[in-house]
Amino acid sequence: MASPKTNEGHYFEDFRLGQNMRHATPRTLTTGDVALYTALTGSRFALQSSDAFARDIGYPKSPIDDVLTFHMVFGKTVPDVSLNAIANLGYADCRFLAPVFPGDTVSSSSEVIGLKENSNKQTGVVYVRSKGVNQHGTIVLDYVRWVMVRKRDVNAPVQQESVPDLPKAITPAQIGAACPPIARDQFDFELSGAPHRFSDYEKGERIDHVDGVTVEEAEHMAATRLYQNTAKVHFNQFSEGQGRFGRRLIYGGHVISLARALSFNGLGNAFHIAAINAGRHVAPLFAGLTVFAWSEILDTAALPGRDDVGALRIRTIATKDKPCADFPFKDGDGYEPSVILDLDYWALIPR
Repeated sequence: MASPKTNEGHYFEDFRLGQNMRHATPRTLTTGDVALYTALTGSRFALQSSDAFARDIGYPKSPIDDVLTFHMVFGKTVPDVSLNAIANLGYADCRFLAPVFPGDTVSSSSEVIGLKENSNKQTGVVYVRSKGVNQHGTIVLDYVRWVMVRKRDVNAPVQQESVPDLPKAITPAQIGAACPPIARDQFDFELSGAPHRFSDYEKGERIDHVDGVTVEEAEHMAATRLYQNTAKVHFNQFSEGQGRFGRRLIYGGHVISLARALSFNGLGNAFHIAAINAGRHVAPLFAGLTVFAWSEILDTAALPGRDDVGALRIRTIATKDKPCADFPFKDGDGYEPSVILDLDYWALIPR
């Protein structure tokens, strides 16, 4: 039995619709966090790598990588939402609402917006809307995720069930707030590492990102610790060795970071993730496997009142131990066995 002074996390039957949680611990993001994130993921987008590049196009300094901001907000929610999770399942209605810079402090809160017990009575799915707020009270990130959580008692009744109705996608009019107007004439395409602008991409185009990266056990654990994500499924081999897979799972967010880093080769000027329409962790990833990625341009859109940047709606697919020259995706009614991530998002790129 846990001590009354320790937190064993919420089990499925502990959640209630409308429940609000203010999460510990506020986190001041620093250039040290940025350097470690770069070391662990290999991300090399110019805006997030260079203060000089950022200032040239109109930012006060280099912003925190959007995915790193996501992880920092997400990590705070884990002790209250997913400490006893089996798997994080998906995301929707995710909007990046304001840039985050080194020196900013980010806090998180969540509201339970859906509950659904699984037929095995041993687990259930919890839907939460989480928000990240900076030291000025400005919301920097707002998103929904759903997670499969263990029950403490399989016989515990479920008080109320409801699955939220979530938007299929965010409209172009809703994105762009986290990107100030940029001086597109000052965007150096040699320094950014890619020559391609908004007009160079077409709906339906597919891009094999070519490169692969093997995930090491210590590496993914260091990344997950960076975000202060304490989920047992990623860290505790003693408990996970007795579970469904017999070993720890790689944090799904680490897969998103690796896929985003790999996408630089082909989408190097898609410098800002403005929104995530939908995301699904299709299958687990384990240490020792190699991640590859490919992307499809689902749509292109001009932004109202903006002639400096356009938006690409991108679907990025990540695979394990399978290069993506043949664009593996669906296999009949399900996913091809190598697919581990299906991420649908809007990214901004210079016009």
